Amino acid sequence: MRPIMRLASGRLPWVCAVSAVAGMVVFSATVETAVRPPKFDYEIHKLDNGLTVVLSEDHSTPIVRSELVYHVGSKNERPGRTGFAHLFEHLMFKGSHNVLSDSHLTLISRVGGDGNAYTTEDATTYVETVPSQYLPLILWLEADRMATLRIDKETFESERQVVKEERRWRYEDTPFGLLSEIMYDQAYSVHPYKHTPIGSMADLEAASVDDVQEFFDTYYVPENATLVLVGDFESSEALALVKQYFDRVPKAAHPVPRDIPREPPQTGERRITLTQTENWPLPAVIVAHHITYDGHPDAYPLHIAVKVLSDGQSSRIFQRLVYDDQLAVSAFGQGTIIDDPNLFYAVSLVQPGRTPVESEQALIDQLDRLKNEFITDRELQQAKNQFARDYVFTRATVEQKASHLSHAAVIHDDITTADAEFDIFMNITKEDVQRVARTYFTKENRLVLTIQPPAPAGRSFLRPGDEE
Repeated sequence: MRPIMRLASGRLPWVCAVSAVAGMVVFSATVETAVRPPKFDYEIHKLDNGLTVVLSEDHSTPIVRSELVYHVGSKNERPGRTGFAHLFEHLMFKGSHNVLSDSHLTLISRVGGDGNAYTTEDATTYVETVPSQYLPLILWLEADRMATLRIDKETFESERQVVKEERRWRYEDTPFGLLSEIMYDQAYSVHPYKHTPIGSMADLEAASVDDVQEFFDTYYVPENATLVLVGDFESSEALALVKQYFDRVPKAAHPVPRDIPREPPQTGERRITLTQTENWPLPAVIVAHHITYDGHPDAYPLHIAVKVLSDGQSSRIFQRLVYDDQLAVSAFGQGTIIDDPNLFYAVSLVQPGRTPVESEQALIDQLDRLKNEFITDRELQQAKNQFARDYVFTRATVEQKASHLSHAAVIHDDITTADAEFDIFMNITKEDVQRVARTYFTKENRLVLTIQPPAPAGRSFLRPGDEE
């Protein structure tokens, strides 16, 4: 369930991303009274070429949502070849054997639909929403680019420049924009979560057409893809259309590689101080801990812990560092619970006149408090209410239903979790939250990263031209 599995969208390029609106679904003080939303109605199929197909009828509106998820993200990239998954988010719209460059979205918009794509560490997703009578159009478009995507030198060079410019304005030219990139590089030694989906400028420069063609041939194949359709159709007819268009896509020539390096357990606290020379106006203190993966039993109480610690301006971290002690101009955190074990991290952007050491201790105090004291009944219930609200909202539109089903099918590799998680969350206890805090928020599993701005230049008493 994407809004729950990651408490902030994407790796934060900057400080504005971790907040959630107050609960809009009201429950009474006891979880037993929460009304369980109806379960999903879906069927799942696998084509002869390996494509997984999920169909869920929804006749409430005359539209169809398609999500084609390739189980490839930045974690599938080799060192020195980073940024490829995100690059294909762009290249997949640049034409195929039967579709001209940039015509994919034009064809969809002409029938009143829309489309988009996004890349994470674990997957790349291509989405379309169209009036239901145009389902054959989006199936043809997706099957065509899966089978015949055009990758030539001119297109590759053009999109490489687009991605490089995106990296500049989203990360390099934004205050604190490289925070996540620096942190993940320090927190990981071998797992490819060490690098971010945008990739490095050097790797993008070094890449060749042959490199990206090999990446496409390896990962953009039916057996590595899941197609989720939700909307106004009859499942038998939709499945026949899927087979009509996708059965013609050949099977992969080789098995999809899944040999992702495992990050060894951290066995001692790590303390690192760095200086960032550009777009870093204030000291930043990051306290990070390795946590578990999406779908692990500990992941669910960890979500509660992260909400209590860092979800919005009423959270413990923000209240303590910004309001109460005025140690930080901003303080936030994120629990990134995805395909492989990732991080919980808390960040303080240090208030002028205060020290990084003060922020570090305040952040650690809040983590230790979670280990030493139960969260309150109110905090537990509020977190459950917010989850229940999000859970209800995932059934509100065909877009949200498709997102929920695709996440369960691809990241969990178990579509039944799309329904099972509600009961799991509703039965989490304060003891569960304390247990996972004690398991993961240990000193041995801690990274303390301080990133300083450049020192102010000293005043020169030499006249221009007198320097040696």
